[in-house]
Amino acid sequence: MRSRIIMSMLTGATLLASTLLGATPARSAATPDESAATSARSAAAPSRTDASPAVPAEFGTDWHDPITAAPAVSRPENAKSCHVAVAEAQFKDFTPYRGTYTPPGECGKRWSKVVLRLDGKVKGRQFDRLGHLHIGGVEVFRTSTPQPSPDGIEWSVEKDVTRYSDTLRSEQPVEMLIGNVVDDTYTGILDVKVTLTFYVGRPDARTARTVPDRVLTLRDGTGLTTPRNSERVIAEVYATGSGGGCEEYWYLTVPDEAPYSCKADDGPYREVRIAVDGQLAGIAAPFPNVWTGGWSNPFLWYVVPGPRAFDIQPLRYDLTPFAGLLNDGRPHRIEVSVAGVPEGQSGWSTPVNVLVWQDEKSEHVTGALTKVREGDFANSSTYTPGAEHRLDTEGSHRLTVAGYVDTSHGRVTTTVRRSLVNTSTHTWSDGENPDALDARWSDDETVTVSGGGGGSKRGQDRTTRVQRSYTMDGTTTLGAGDRLRTVLTLGDRAAVTETRGGRRTAWSRLDDTYTGDATYTANVPRDQRHAVGTTSERYRTYGSDGCYDRSLVSVQGVLTQDRMGC
Repeated sequence: MRSRIIMSMLTGATLLASTLLGATPARSAATPDESAATSARSAAAPSRTDASPAVPAEFGTDWHDPITAAPAVSRPENAKSCHVAVAEAQFKDFTPYRGTYTPPGECGKRWSKVVLRLDGKVKGRQFDRLGHLHIGGVEVFRTSTPQPSPDGIEWSVEKDVTRYSDTLRSEQPVEMLIGNVVDDTYTGILDVKVTLTFYVGRPDARTARTVPDRVLTLRDGTGLTTPRNSERVIAEVYATGSGGGCEEYWYLTVPDEAPYSCKADDGPYREVRIAVDGQLAGIAAPFPNVWTGGWSNPFLWYVVPGPRAFDIQPLRYDLTPFAGLLNDGRPHRIEVSVAGVPEGQSGWSTPVNVLVWQDEKSEHVTGALTKVREGDFANSSTYTPGAEHRLDTEGSHRLTVAGYVDTSHGRVTTTVRRSLVNTSTHTWSDGENPDALDARWSDDETVTVSGGGGGSKRGQDRTTRVQRSYTMDGTTTLGAGDRLRTVLTLGDRAAVTETRGGRRTAWSRLDDTYTGDATYTANVPRDQRHAVGTTSERYRTYGSDGCYDRSLVSVQGVLTQDRMGC
């Protein structure tokens, strides 16, 4: 088993590698109705202004523990809570941790919130690694790791996992793996502990709508069999492009005719699709994850990681239009594929959970799929040779699916419209120096629900629109004296609007922006890199539920600014 794979984004530069779920080497949010959030040990620190600490001339052997600007998971006030240890392990190879989860008897089986927390520490030298946590076969958490300082770091991640309550109500097998390699050179052992905190009580109305009655997984190729009274079905896919090859940098791949180190027949456009019994049922734009060794420059990420790096968010697909079909009591084939990946090439992991809401007053909910309309699939990459090579890519796809279910509270019709657009300009010179990408992705989804009680009156449709957009704008250059510099901006944005009868009832906006500029001497021992770097993140949310605004800045590994305010 290889511990890393060397590939070039820039001649003479080594991209640091990581390992995907212990299978093969790897390298390199949030949907509005999920309250998942990442935090470092000081993520809940009080508001403060510039700290003005002493900043060294360059990175030393230690730096501030990893920290993100995302909010910590909110907790219910004055609620009884119980803690359960789920996994505790030192990962130094590809051996998974296996144990047994037991529900907290003293907190019952109804909870207003369940919060997962990972606490980790590592020291020495190590790559970024990817990992997963399964409880009862359900993937409840996927993460990547920070890279350590020689003196050692500690970090933590929090996630709201209330939606997996169905799984957590009974004893379950646990599997956790962060595939790692430890030898004379790469000495960092990943020491992690995962706990769950349960808060007794009923969830508030908004949270309750996000908590399904059942959580199902696809096991042993037997297909998916839903309860026969299912009235709402959501699939979530923890899709990550990795595996140590070019699919970790899928957004930089080029067609065969272009002289670049990462090839893909159709260029960099990727689309994660889900199908039911061979019928296309959903499309989504994958998030362009950048792990903590990404863009040839680990000094960009030592303190402030890229968006979603520690809490990898699943893609979500509303399969409710297929509920009538799925409710026939037979197993159905659910398949996930990634459009754009060269045929026969691995590099994507796509585990699936299926969340089901049931009609408790019906034994069998019938219905039908009434529409599947697929728009033209566009994917073109135009290569322009020259002293500066250039690849311009445009990709897009539309899909509309609709169906109804006849429930105890009337006929409910669900229509899902989704539109994906990707544009990118990739430029590089001979030797891939410099190497630059300016890319945009949009994923616009509208779900309209008609009927079923309060929405049965004409003009009272309930509509939720989620407009997701991701951006990546960066350049890597190898200059005089093998000084490698990376300048990069990443954006993770979402706008959510809920309406009823055409009137807005709730709304929110997310803007998570990371910027970094780091330089070091490549191709020399670690203690001779003379690295410098400034990184920052501003995480903002605002809307009908209020606002949150936090900004971080680090310089040479020192946190120089941590500001809160709206």
